[in-house]
Amino acid sequence: MTTSAPNHPGPVDPLRESVAVMDRLYSPGGCPWDREQTHETLVRYLLEEAHELAEAIETGDRAGMREELGDLLLQVLFHARIASEDEEDPFTVDDVAADLVAKLVRRHPHVFADTAVTTGDGHAALYTQWDEIKQQEKQRESVLEGIPLAQGALARAQKVLSRAQRAGLGEVVAGPTAVVASVPPVAPGEARDGRGAAPSGTPDEAERAYGHELLDVVRRAQADGVDAETALRVALREVEQAIVTAEGDRLARRG
Repeated sequence: MTTSAPNHPGPVDPLRESVAVMDRLYSPGGCPWDREQTHETLVRYLLEEAHELAEAIETGDRAGMREELGDLLLQVLFHARIASEDEEDPFTVDDVAADLVAKLVRRHPHVFADTAVTTGDGHAALYTQWDEIKQQEKQRESVLEGIPLAQGALARAQKVLSRAQRAGLGEVVAGPTAVVASVPPVAPGEARDGRGAAPSGTPDEAERAYGHELLDVVRRAQADGVDAETALRVALREVEQAIVTAEGDRLARRG
């Protein structure tokens, strides 16, 4: 799709225009703040934009989705522009796009080549094919390699369990861990399911037990096809809405 811009003699590709605008902002004589940024200083903005996009998607905010997709695209353009001036390993947004195209084609041989893949099995064959291709590309020694350590613990736990199951290690993560199973029951009312770590043991033991109990919740969500991170965000939004409503009711009573 192209549009006409008043300052250009012909049609303008919006994507190329966005690259040109980012280049102008970061180049000498552009925006001083932009020029001072580095990959490291932009990390927090990248994470913020990703979370804001996720919220717009989950709340059905179409206008917000469009805006946040643009903000996330800005982060891609910004990092690529900074990278273009790296003295040791420079690359541009065109390099990023070319690598992406090559990866998509390489990882979809059932679309771009003559490789057949079984369908109707919940995409299990596709997942296996993708894992095999990634293994060849990355030469990974463990199924855990490539899972970011900085990822939120809940999302990371789900990724670890998923990787293990797809690698044929499902029995390792199939049931409650020994740590959770060993947690003694508590008095009625102290825990909904009659289990908890706080009433007994040291703080370290309680922390470890709760950690494994949370892991078991993620495992159960995985088995039911539920994204635990999304489920928790939805529950938090409901709690937040209840808090806002309660605050409004309290103000109304005071008034």
